[in-house]
Amino acid sequence: MTKILGLLRHAKSDWDDVAQRDFDRGLNDRGRRGAKLIGDHIRSHGIKWDQLAASPAARVVATLETALPEYEPHYDKRLYLASSDTIVETVQDLAQQGDAEPDTVLVAGHNPGLQEVLLDLVSPSHENDLFKEASVKFPTATFAVLECQIDSWSDLKNYCAKIVHFARPRDLDPELGPEH
Repeated sequence: MTKILGLLRHAKSDWDDVAQRDFDRGLNDRGRRGAKLIGDHIRSHGIKWDQLAASPAARVVATLETALPEYEPHYDKRLYLASSDTIVETVQDLAQQGDAEPDTVLVAGHNPGLQEVLLDLVSPSHENDLFKEASVKFPTATFAVLECQIDSWSDLKNYCAKIVHFARPRDLDPELGPEH
């Protein structure tokens, strides 16, 4: 069986107020544009997400409110600046909640954890051009999709997946590319 794991990094955060706590930082204008663009892309990509697990940090909340307002995220404080291991644990915990285990899970959070989870889960035999792009950089508002060859989220572990989709805002609108 195959489970689908989506990874969504929050959009570009606002650094205007340097005294603001990291957790409370929202999005800047570029971030709001990137969030809307990636949200439209996620919807057009066609996967219906059964579960959305997210960091409760303000920039993740704002990204989801802009990108995917139709979803009701499950905010989990463990996902704030989470490591790869913590992200995997959080997804594995979903297998024990509710009556039916979700087939598709989207995790919204932060780097470096999201990029590390992708690097850990993708099998070396499935490294492709998408993997190469994702391993170089996982910029803000990036969306990746992994097909995991598992029967249950409790089986999620290193090398169980292949990356089948990778989209950055700059791939969808060159104006949202790296700032010079």
